[in-house]
Amino acid sequence: MLVSEPKLKKDPTSYLKVYKRTVSVTGPLGKLELEIDPFMKIEQDAESNRAILSVEDSNNKEQREMWGTTWAYLQRYIMGVSEGHTALLRLVGIGYRASVERRSGKEDYPGQNFLCLKLGFTHPIEMGIPQGVKVTAASPTRILIEGIDRETIMSFAGRVRKWRPPEPYKGKGVFINDQTIRLKQKKIK
Repeated sequence: MLVSEPKLKKDPTSYLKVYKRTVSVTGPLGKLELEIDPFMKIEQDAESNRAILSVEDSNNKEQREMWGTTWAYLQRYIMGVSEGHTALLRLVGIGYRASVERRSGKEDYPGQNFLCLKLGFTHPIEMGIPQGVKVTAASPTRILIEGIDRETIMSFAGRVRKWRPPEPYKGKGVFINDQTIRLKQKKIK
């Protein structure tokens, strides 16, 4: 059974290729690959520049769930290789600072940079930047994370935030994108 929805609108600069159970999405910023389940089918319509995603049995709940999940992943991959993804971190607190530096001897791959954070601990925190991710510290309290894989970007942002999550009494911490927090009132006896 072929169900024609959801359809993926491809960017004119991105290319979608299907090899057995792997979908390869290539664009001007890079290449991403996605493993798909055996019950999924992808057909390409070159005229309308769309890819049609379908499942074998649309009445099966598991297949419908994976249908939507795979569709969302492909949408993110197409957007990632054509435009890229970004995350902006804000450091809110007295003395909170960030910088991007190179550390020799600690790198996992050649040319790896490190994000150095001062978040009120006795020592600075050094985090290795994952491969394929570009991090810039425009100002000491703002960090811009860019890359083609949104999952990698947001997981790195989450690992940075884990050091100082926003706290509700003073409003200090590491905030991701447009995140806000409602301040609580102090309990007065």
